[in-house]
Amino acid sequence: MNRTPSSAAAAREQADAVQGAGPDSGSTLSNGLKQRHLSMIALGGVIGAGLFVGSREGIAAAGPSIVLAYAVSGALVMLVMRMLGEMAAANPASGSFSVHAERSIGSWAGFTVGWMFTALLCVAVAAEALGAADVMVQWFPGTQPWMWVLLFMVIFTGTNLAAVSNFGEFEFWFAALKVAAIGIFLVLGLLAIFGVLPGTHAPGTAHLTGDGGFLPKGLNGLMVGLLASVFAYGGLETVTIAAAESKDPVRGVARAVRTAMWRIALFYVGSMAIIVTVIPWNDSSIAKSGPYVAVLDYLDIPAAGQIMNVVILVALLSAMNANLYGSSRMAFSLTARGQGPAFLSKVSGGVPRRAVLMCAAFGFVAVLLSILWPDTVFQWLLNMVGAAVLVVWGFIAVAQLRLRRALEREAPEKLVVKMWAFPVLTWVALAGIAAVLLLMLRDENQRIQLLFTGGFGIVLAIVGLARQRSLGSGPDLTKP
Repeated sequence: MNRTPSSAAAAREQADAVQGAGPDSGSTLSNGLKQRHLSMIALGGVIGAGLFVGSREGIAAAGPSIVLAYAVSGALVMLVMRMLGEMAAANPASGSFSVHAERSIGSWAGFTVGWMFTALLCVAVAAEALGAADVMVQWFPGTQPWMWVLLFMVIFTGTNLAAVSNFGEFEFWFAALKVAAIGIFLVLGLLAIFGVLPGTHAPGTAHLTGDGGFLPKGLNGLMVGLLASVFAYGGLETVTIAAAESKDPVRGVARAVRTAMWRIALFYVGSMAIIVTVIPWNDSSIAKSGPYVAVLDYLDIPAAGQIMNVVILVALLSAMNANLYGSSRMAFSLTARGQGPAFLSKVSGGVPRRAVLMCAAFGFVAVLLSILWPDTVFQWLLNMVGAAVLVVWGFIAVAQLRLRRALEREAPEKLVVKMWAFPVLTWVALAGIAAVLLLMLRDENQRIQLLFTGGFGIVLAIVGLARQRSLGSGPDLTKP
């Protein structure tokens, strides 16, 4: 049944009410997240398994220049987060960038980016559950990975089905442990670099300039390292989704975005600099044990491997918990706006429990596919969402370009967070995203992911455009 433009607008008005972070009335999300939850989610969101595990590939490809790769990709992410923060502070919504894309570009854009992001997080839930299970199997060799996956899925599905404050508490303590771990690592590394740590001598710049120099594999190596570093930043967007369920979403988003610069510089760029300064970039222990364990072993820290395994397990479980939360809220927002099955938009106890169960079921099915068909069906799933984060960032930039003008014209008081040097840096971010996509085309493995993701995105866009045409709805910049 088709809707007229006026009915589509009315549906959008109703969706805005559902998006609100007000008290639970049976049809709205609760506001159970506290400021300390948001602060720690934002802080811990940049410390994931991609940093602890995935950085070894980047170091192997780029050598010491991995520091530059993380700095460049970090600068791009900071621009994206600033744009997203501007829109989220002006209009907090559980659908975040999907809501902004719908208002500024059209309902097809909100549909496309929203469902692509939901799929990305659901597949990520499966990948992280499998990674956490592998760690547990190392500790308990007689067990099977599926046992641990089932246990973790039950625990975090239960957590997300309960009040949102439970999710906030889990993420608060997960993030606190990750922040403490990376903080201790940074302190130990600095002490070693300056020769203050007992049993160490100051390495100076010897490891930065030796064994091929700062760019041991040339610009090609730097480009590969850049690609590896870009995808390590995924997950930062969740804080703008979570902010809609806090008592003061505007303040929460503003604080998270404003501290993004030092968090990225400290945790990512800082730790990469310490790793390649303390030990040679081509040390075999980096590939074997991972960069963080390799540094701690080099510094003769007792039980370094087990300590980092605990931290990696926490990082994986934290990401799994956050992605299940983020995917369920995005799915809820989409369905509340008429962009999906209506039964998923039901809220009980301030929680979209049907959306949580749907996302958890999707994640568990993906785990089963990884066991049954790891090199075919599951690999296709991974490829379909491999470049999804770049699609999300692209939509964020385009949406911000359009919404900023509307905000300046209609509601300048909502510009609590402003994009730097608008519109110049927004265009710079778009150019950076395009450059990363072009780099992906140069690499065979990355090219396959890009093609699969592109095909998935085109299918979603076609469906979204067909729905938009049938509903007669389009961009709505009258409500910035």
